[in-house]
Amino acid sequence: MTDTSSQPAFLAGLIGSGIQASRTPSMHEREGAEQGVRYVYRIIDIDKLGLGVEALPELLTAAQRMGFNGLNITYPCKQAIIPLLDELSDDASQLGAVNTVVFKDGRSYGHNTDWWGFAEGFKRGLPDVKRDRAVQLGAGGAGAAVAHAALNLGVGQLAIFDMDSARAAGLAADLSARFGEGRAVAGTDLASSVAEADGLIHCTPTGMAKLPGMPLPAEMLHPALWVAEIVYFPLETELLRVARGLGCRTLDGGGMAVFQAVGAFQLITGIEPDAERMRRHFLSM
Repeated sequence: MTDTSSQPAFLAGLIGSGIQASRTPSMHEREGAEQGVRYVYRIIDIDKLGLGVEALPELLTAAQRMGFNGLNITYPCKQAIIPLLDELSDDASQLGAVNTVVFKDGRSYGHNTDWWGFAEGFKRGLPDVKRDRAVQLGAGGAGAAVAHAALNLGVGQLAIFDMDSARAAGLAADLSARFGEGRAVAGTDLASSVAEADGLIHCTPTGMAKLPGMPLPAEMLHPALWVAEIVYFPLETELLRVARGLGCRTLDGGGMAVFQAVGAFQLITGIEPDAERMRRHFLSM
């Protein structure tokens, strides 16, 4: 029997709603094992616990007291967690969303690896696509991170649509303040915006296993459009299936899922993970 007492040990968790099928725990634990450290990653599903976002202060305190090294934060907690943290990274502060919390010396630090995760996946999956105009559906916590990534990736103008038009307008104003006037706008006419766009980025929960369907009418899609998805359970959403059928170039949500985990693993453990190995493990699940 091998002696593991001298190995570094890490305890982490994921807080969110309806996350039983998440692949994140397995990605972290497997990479920990490959790195020769003991790594335990727990799922803290507020749905299963019968709790709402209002339980976040209690959960955060409990994790800190129980010696957790860090937490990942997902829907619907990425914005609600912010006032509860001691410090924010520049990225998390600009984006107004946190997906990784690190506990150190009695303090809590909020980070955002979502935007970097989307950008890394995009650079690999759609490296050479035209980026003059893109349409983004969804302006929530993940949407804010992805829009930040899209403008970093050189999208000339991003038209943002959300069920809550004030939220889309707020995000567009934030982005234009950071990236330059007019780089992001709140969309008004989805059909004409998609017709004129080079690409479509989807950042709403529609298409998830528990929320099947399409986030926009299929007839709006056209073959010249590239389509990037952030839903990764399932990897082939109805949106991607229909888009591929039309001949669109597509990017599934796996890249963002893997690379946000790569970033979070490094923040929580201080160890540089093997991104390619984590990607292979994700795809094997």
